[in-house]
Amino acid sequence: MGNIFSISLSLDTIITRCWDCATGQASYICNLEDNLHALQTELAELKELRSDLMSKVRIAEDEQQLKRLDQVEGWLQRAETLIADADKLIVQSPQHVEKLCMGGCCSRHPRSTHKFGKQIARILQEVKHLKELKRDFSDVASKPPLPSATQRPSEPTVGLESNFNHVWSSLQKEQVGVIGIYGLGGVGKTTLLNQINNKFHDMSHDYHVIWAVASQDQPIEKVQDQIAKRIGLLAEDRKSIEEKAEAIFKVLCKKKFALLLDDIWEWFDLTRAGVPLPTQQNGSKVIFTTRRLDVCCQMQPNMDNNIRVECLPPGEALKLFEEKVGAETLQMHPDICKLAEAVVEECAGLPLALITIGRAMASKKTPREWEFAIEALRQSTASAFPRVGKEMYPKLKFSYDCLPDEKVKSCFLYCSLYPEDHIIEKDELIHCWIGDGILDKHTNLSSARNEGHFIIGSLIEACLLEKGANNNGVKMHDVIRDMALWIGGECKKVFVKSGVRLKELPEADKWEEAIRMSLMDNKIENLTEILACPYLQTLFLGRNPLKVIINDFFNFMPMLRVLDLSHNPRLEELSVGIAKLVSLEHLNLSFTGIRKLPVELKALAKLKYLNLEWIGSLSVIPQRLISSFSKLQVLKMEGCGYGCSLVLEEMEHFKYLNVLTITFRSDSELEKTVGFNKFFSRAIESVTLEDFRDSRSLNILALTNVQHLQRLSLSHCEDLEEVKIESNIIKGAGCFHRLGFVFLFDCNQLRDVSWVVFAPHLEVLMIHDCKSLEEIISEEKLGEVTKSKANTNLFSKLEAFYLFSLPKMKTIYRHALPFPQLEEIIIRKCPMLKKLPLNSNSAKGQRLVIEGEEGWWKDVEWEDESTRIAFLPSFKPR
Repeated sequence: MGNIFSISLSLDTIITRCWDCATGQASYICNLEDNLHALQTELAELKELRSDLMSKVRIAEDEQQLKRLDQVEGWLQRAETLIADADKLIVQSPQHVEKLCMGGCCSRHPRSTHKFGKQIARILQEVKHLKELKRDFSDVASKPPLPSATQRPSEPTVGLESNFNHVWSSLQKEQVGVIGIYGLGGVGKTTLLNQINNKFHDMSHDYHVIWAVASQDQPIEKVQDQIAKRIGLLAEDRKSIEEKAEAIFKVLCKKKFALLLDDIWEWFDLTRAGVPLPTQQNGSKVIFTTRRLDVCCQMQPNMDNNIRVECLPPGEALKLFEEKVGAETLQMHPDICKLAEAVVEECAGLPLALITIGRAMASKKTPREWEFAIEALRQSTASAFPRVGKEMYPKLKFSYDCLPDEKVKSCFLYCSLYPEDHIIEKDELIHCWIGDGILDKHTNLSSARNEGHFIIGSLIEACLLEKGANNNGVKMHDVIRDMALWIGGECKKVFVKSGVRLKELPEADKWEEAIRMSLMDNKIENLTEILACPYLQTLFLGRNPLKVIINDFFNFMPMLRVLDLSHNPRLEELSVGIAKLVSLEHLNLSFTGIRKLPVELKALAKLKYLNLEWIGSLSVIPQRLISSFSKLQVLKMEGCGYGCSLVLEEMEHFKYLNVLTITFRSDSELEKTVGFNKFFSRAIESVTLEDFRDSRSLNILALTNVQHLQRLSLSHCEDLEEVKIESNIIKGAGCFHRLGFVFLFDCNQLRDVSWVVFAPHLEVLMIHDCKSLEEIISEEKLGEVTKSKANTNLFSKLEAFYLFSLPKMKTIYRHALPFPQLEEIIIRKCPMLKKLPLNSNSAKGQRLVIEGEEGWWKDVEWEDESTRIAFLPSFKPR
């Protein structure tokens, strides 16, 4: 009986469960239509909720710059999926409803209808549940976490790798807090800063990177707004600089930040802007770009951390240019690739020019178009490429616009009168500025010259001028010169056709309005036309094969103040018509073939500058001609064939003479002249001692009274065996305080140049063809007493020394020297010179170049292996 009862209970349970299952399955079928209607209603409400929520999210994101909450994003994603699934079921529902029978309680296809009904019931419950969850959203968005760095758009670059590595390695140094990047406009500074920013973006670090662009107008306020936005502060225009600074400081002092500050034009006060100064303790960094070196020095006085971006070398310049021109154009004709190199050369490595002109040339498919473009580029870029004037020059011109006043702008534009790639001597340039009247508001010449040097320094700092090979020269980058010509051409005050191979004068109507004109470095032989130039103040005719200037050529130039006829070796006769130039103040006849000066020059009553240097053929100067120039301030006669002693007495009574260059041809003449008049001696700046054939020794003491001596040359002194260093010199060690340049040529009996230790500011030393010279500094000759009195920082200011054709030269100096300013050494035909006065500490921080024959370089003996390795990159084979 027990077993029968147990089996009975089991059957009841089974029957009950089967019934429940059957009735449950039936409910999905019976309730299908009701559930469908309920789902449609609930779904419509869910869609409305989703739409309302999305509106709130969009407002928070777009207007309030907030980030949607993760739970909101999750709800919206689930709603999206659920709505899609429900809509799909509702679309399928009619075919299932049609299968119902017996008042909707049964189905002709019970299995499929049951399955569909079950899906509808499940989706309905999920929709209801999701609607309930929506009620928990009091907020839909919040402030997003600030990314450590935001990526900036940047084109692929060429040639910035070394600059990038330099900046990045500096950033890794704990002691470096501020880094300056400077250089010419369009050279790639902003591109480099973009690369630094994107490097931060692509790597893991603990910096908060902030990008800000300064502006010429209200730079602090503009930068503050950009910083505030980047660190999550709300922009409030009504707040003062101080209030904004306080808010910024509160945030940044708690962060380790890297501020990338682009394009500043003057010293930027980080403290006033609210930026904590970077220290080793806070680990923060500031990297800025500027076109001005002086701004770099004000922001960061340590020049090791101020990095100049240079123009591209030829190979990389060509690569960038070809990228912009495109392979299709370059392959259109076999000559175009070669012509492209010529165009690149005219761009002089400036990326902005390479990119702009490269794009302009992309459509030029024939060699003749390229040839025309090259010729036009050599004369004036804008004439061939009108768009260049609109696209490139305004970007460069901003540096010009930011110059402090019209005087400095005029000085800058004046530099464009010189030919392309011409090294302009600073003193020559300044004297032209003075003669033209740009720097004429000074009580004396010395003040004007000082201002001129200050302006040159400012233009170098603004990257509008570049230093020449030595400190006494400057040059203009080709593209900057083109920009200057473009500016001058706009106002029609400057007419320049220098270095363009002209054989005759351009049309007269081209220069009627000109104030300054340059026809330098051409092929003009004859000036036979009469030209009317009523406003002309400066005329450059130098570096031509001029033979004839007719007397009437200068008749209609009443305002002319500066005339340069230099470097015309075929010009043997000076036109007496120059006497018509009653306003002339500056006359440069150097390096011409003139044999005599016409007496008519006495009419030049306003003349202040007369340059007769290196006119070896000049043998006649009329008596009392020089003394007639009563206002003369500068007289240059170094290398002049007419002996200085012949005009010495005429110069005695000059009231204004400030600069004199002169050649002495005997020891007696030297002693007589420098002892003649103390005022006269103070005017001497440059001296050549030439053809001392009657002297075996030279008493250098004779020149110690020449207080302003800057250049000294000893040339063709065949009999000169010794330059004496006497005890009375030793007492006044360092007597040549201004002497910066020393040149020795063909002094075949000299064995040393030990006296240069008394020139503590020597910058350039050049020795050429001195066949007996064995050493530069002889310790034995100096002696212990002299060594202690001489310049203890030997060659501390030396920038360059050049040694040529010295067959017996064995040593420069027996001990290594620091050479803190040394930039260049050129040694040729000095086979016995095996050791240089260098060790691993020499020329630290300098980009030293050592040029010479490869065979000589291989035989150089070094102090140790580390020194050899240190100077390997410096060598440049001849």
